[in-house]
Amino acid sequence: MDYQKAAEEFRGDFRRLHDEIAKVIVGAEPIIDGVLTCLFAGGHCLLEGVPGLGKTLLVRTLSQALSLQFSRIQFTPDLMPADIIGTNIIAEDDAGNREFRFRQGPIFANIVLADEINRATPKTQSALLEAMQEHTVSVARTIHRLEEPFFVMATQNPIEMEGTYTLPEAQLDRFFYKLLVDYPSAENLTSILERTTQRHMPHGEPVMDAARIEHWQGLVRDVPAAPQVTNYAVRLVLATQPGNELSTGMVTKYARFGSSPRGAQALLLGGKVNALRAGRFNVSFDDIKDSAASALRHRVLLNFEAEADGITSDDIIRDLLNNVETAAKVA
Repeated sequence: MDYQKAAEEFRGDFRRLHDEIAKVIVGAEPIIDGVLTCLFAGGHCLLEGVPGLGKTLLVRTLSQALSLQFSRIQFTPDLMPADIIGTNIIAEDDAGNREFRFRQGPIFANIVLADEINRATPKTQSALLEAMQEHTVSVARTIHRLEEPFFVMATQNPIEMEGTYTLPEAQLDRFFYKLLVDYPSAENLTSILERTTQRHMPHGEPVMDAARIEHWQGLVRDVPAAPQVTNYAVRLVLATQPGNELSTGMVTKYARFGSSPRGAQALLLGGKVNALRAGRFNVSFDDIKDSAASALRHRVLLNFEAEADGITSDDIIRDLLNNVETAAKVA
């Protein structure tokens, strides 16, 4: 295989898919890029932002631009695990014989939107854990495999606390990226009004199918990373852990827990996608740095002192990028 040519083809497909989504979603290029990075890296994405910023519209537009099965789950406090994964029901055939049959839940789709995921109880949230990690669903001792590609996008509101449940650390860790959706600028808001207040609203057209996505997911994992680049990702993750010899003073003061090994995987795989987006078949230090905030912000858990001082996970990650050297080695 001509890997350099493949990288250029990936770059073109990525741009076409990005542009198709951008026909509907205005002024959110970094968010679109982050979502597509998760898709091609084979991970899941958590979108956080106040209502009305187009999070759900982004997911729906992505499903329109891909020839994949789409399913939406509206999370509410009374939602049960069986409402997500499905359940066994008693079915009767023409002869009157009864048997249990599994009725699939909405999790059986290629793209699953978990809307307002923090409104459901931890019991219901946990129904996603196996599906997100193993791409399987276990019901009554039977394992059902989900169809590939399988991609979960979840949304949550960061400001509304009543009737919400904080996502458990195990749930957060299964999201490849956490993306923060911000308010649009005045220029972008004007464009939004022009597109959404007329008779004909834009919508995405299919530009890619499942086979093409799986092809690119395989290519992403073929991208080589030099030992020093992998070493840099390792040191960034180790530096997030309080008490580690690589951690900075800011981490020691404000972090309660650091990133798991999944954070290092997200850094490296995200860096590989970034390299292909640039038409390169090798990962650079900058590719890792560009993935750092999205890959680590939900994996660095803060203490009460950080909240009192107004320190965020992004502040700590910026401090790490400024202080963790690219050329050093793990002790």
